[in-house]
Amino acid sequence: MHVSPTVWVITCLVILGLFVFDFFAHVRVPHAPTLKESGTWSAIYISIALLFGVFVWWQWGATSGGEYFAGYVTEKALSVDNLFVFVIIMAKFAVPREYQQKVLLLGIVMALVMRGIFIAVGAAAINAYSWVFYLFGAFLIFTAAKLLSESDDPVEHEEERETRLERFLKKYLRTHDSYDGDKLFTRINGKRLATPMLVVLIVIGFTDVLFALDSIPAIYGLTQEPYLVFTANAFALMGLRQLYFLLGGLLDRLVYLSYGLSFILAFIGVKLVFHALHENTLSFINGGESVHVPEISTPVSLGVIVATLVITTVASLVFGKPKDSQTSGTDPQNGP
Repeated sequence: MHVSPTVWVITCLVILGLFVFDFFAHVRVPHAPTLKESGTWSAIYISIALLFGVFVWWQWGATSGGEYFAGYVTEKALSVDNLFVFVIIMAKFAVPREYQQKVLLLGIVMALVMRGIFIAVGAAAINAYSWVFYLFGAFLIFTAAKLLSESDDPVEHEEERETRLERFLKKYLRTHDSYDGDKLFTRINGKRLATPMLVVLIVIGFTDVLFALDSIPAIYGLTQEPYLVFTANAFALMGLRQLYFLLGGLLDRLVYLSYGLSFILAFIGVKLVFHALHENTLSFINGGESVHVPEISTPVSLGVIVATLVITTVASLVFGKPKDSQTSGTDPQNGP
């Protein structure tokens, strides 16, 4: 798959334009979005992502198209799980609902920038050292096990991380305890102080870094084409703000989603290890020769990912009980 610099530039400009449009059309004037607004724009952004996948399929063939869709579905699923963490953060800092949109959009832009950096680093590492796939695979399997171990009480584990970061920020930042609209800084008695809005934004940005550490190796397990990795991430993040308000209280009912994501990450981790063995150059493994192991195809990967998400979502809605957590009073539809 060859992607010219011109296509890269046009793609980046279109994505940037969509984020700019989103800011001026929906975020610049603080307001609490309705279900209709959130649902309409979620559908629009998902449709744009799917249409882009059709374009990839038409332009570069079925293999590239399948890799894009597998990557997009995986990244979207991981993003939905991340929304639960966002609910916890918004509740902990008591962010007024009309200001949550700005924090989310800025956090998503930060996430895309950081993921772009990670994607470039990952692509360079893969091109230089094929054994990087061993590391990616092992990391995903470790992450899957960690996610599974924390699925019993994700609120407690997430709040532990946030409390440590919050203490660090308040130690080195001059902060004020009250919000001043959606401003990041305010002046009190002539002193310039950071508002809780800035602290929330930093916490979300830090959380996005942790999310990227999981998602980038995961999608590189489905495609090694940086263009597909970047666009799948960009379109998965796009519309995430609307999805946050659309799902609302439904998030705490997806009790089995973490189990499904753990399985998906472990599956992709195994796929990466198999790929590393197939491309093996390490002298202490089979004398530096390729190890004959089965290669998991893109259609199989896509099928496993979609089936896992459908099963865990249906099981959560039919058999699961809402998580008994602090999010019960922090529905994005109603605010904290």
